[in-house]
Amino acid sequence: MKRFISIGLVVVLLFAVVMAGCISSTETGTYSITIYTGSTSGVYYPLGSTYANILQKYGKDETGIKIDAKAVTSGASVSNAQAIGDGRAQAAIMQNDVAYYAYNGVILDAFKDNAVKNLRGIAALYPETIQFVVKADSDIKTLQDLTGKKVAVGAAGSGTAVAAQQILEAAGVWDQVDKVYLSFTEATQQLKLGQIDAAVIVSGAPTPAVDQIAVQTPVRILPIGEDILQKLHDKGYIFYVSQTLPKDTYNGMTQDTPTLAVKAILVVSADVPDEVVYAMTKLLFLHVDELRQVHAKAHYISLDTALDGMSIPLHPGAIKYYEEQGKTIPDNLKP
Repeated sequence: MKRFISIGLVVVLLFAVVMAGCISSTETGTYSITIYTGSTSGVYYPLGSTYANILQKYGKDETGIKIDAKAVTSGASVSNAQAIGDGRAQAAIMQNDVAYYAYNGVILDAFKDNAVKNLRGIAALYPETIQFVVKADSDIKTLQDLTGKKVAVGAAGSGTAVAAQQILEAAGVWDQVDKVYLSFTEATQQLKLGQIDAAVIVSGAPTPAVDQIAVQTPVRILPIGEDILQKLHDKGYIFYVSQTLPKDTYNGMTQDTPTLAVKAILVVSADVPDEVVYAMTKLLFLHVDELRQVHAKAHYISLDTALDGMSIPLHPGAIKYYEEQGKTIPDNLKP
């Protein structure tokens, strides 16, 4: 009988320990957040690390929740979505198209049969421009002129390669293009040397890899009109948005050029408590000036455009903040 009582006490104690570990740390006013970003040479890391500092610095005083945040480098969008899925990250920055593929388990092999259903949005940040780059003296003026040309469409399996295919299919020339799969740096160098006719770059503009060759080899960006955007939206690719590149973006451009963009977005795990995400959303916009001091792309971050291009459901904590600010939440963004 004593043996059974002892076993019962052990079970009760173990249950108590497990339950104690499951109690949210927000009950003591603290919460730990690991933010996945990108490489140190990109935009995601400086913005993500500064945002982590903002959460650390102002969380307790301005929201009542002490947030222990840290930003880490990563392989960017695809690996960031996977890190949210398996719990290594609680927040991340990624492209909205990759977020869409991850949440719905489509397009990219990394997410087929491995949908990241706990992915939730906080805010759209800035545009990642779709750039079909050609030499300034090229006779290629439109997407249709790429027929029969050698085009670097991005690294194999990348979000850039997917975007290139979707846009060129909408233009009706995907099957007529001689496709090569190269990184941004490889593509721009081969463009400079005349080994390819065009390069597809998806990145914040001006993109350093393009800027560097444009100094000696002037370039242009091919225009992408509203007709292509409408075809993409009709196919369900809701993450594309319009953008106009100013004529002074690169050496060789002589006029403002319409194109498309996906958006860099701030995402979070659905497992993060509502009050924490509410605080994260509030602090993002209260201290956006600090983000703008570390990178020019942060000038695009605005409450007015926070939902533009959002491709996955918002976290309820973010919804609460936006509704307090008078924003109407579209039904497709409600979890």
